[in-house]
Amino acid sequence: MDFNNLKLNKNGLIPVVTQDIDSNEVLMVAYMNKEAFDKTLETKKVHYYSRSRQCLWLKGETSGHYQTLKHMALDCDEDTLLVKVQQEGVACHTGAYSCFYKEIDLETKNMVEMGDRTKPKSESVLSIFEEVYNIILDRKKNPKEGSYTNYLFDKGIDKILKKVGEETAEVIIGSKNEGNEEVIYEVSDLIYHLSVLMVEKDVTWDDICNELGKRR
Repeated sequence: MDFNNLKLNKNGLIPVVTQDIDSNEVLMVAYMNKEAFDKTLETKKVHYYSRSRQCLWLKGETSGHYQTLKHMALDCDEDTLLVKVQQEGVACHTGAYSCFYKEIDLETKNMVEMGDRTKPKSESVLSIFEEVYNIILDRKKNPKEGSYTNYLFDKGIDKILKKVGEETAEVIIGSKNEGNEEVIYEVSDLIYHLSVLMVEKDVTWDDICNELGKRR
């Protein structure tokens, strides 16, 4: 693809909207020139053109907050690029995960800063569930001596179901006590054993999400 065939501004630049590949959160808007575009495709590390410094800019070069290119697309007019990235650290120089942390209150029309703006959102709840699922799946395909997960698979579906039942009861008991620490611990145990059951039954988190989506 020839960068010069795109609809560039008078300075030979094209605006770039950068999104988190996992959450689709918009992280920032910047510009690329031909060199930045070519370097991004060549290295898979996102480069921009700094209009203030008037030079090539490798995102994360000084902060370590690199952006690894995962997807690139053009809009219908071919005058704006969309890049989806795996963000390391945070995207904004202020320490916020996204540069778009200042909201406009639609009622008061005032600008307000979002709370917890430094919390990375790329590691979504679902991505953690999927990571645990994939580790369990790997254990099933590649057994490891002494692995509790392999012990459950070796014992079979009845043992797995028994553990799911036991952990469900532990959640109920833990929820009767003061504080949330025990609830968090027991729910985590339950989710792990449910994940083992899902792998055993060849059910994925996509299957679960699709079913939940029907119930909204």
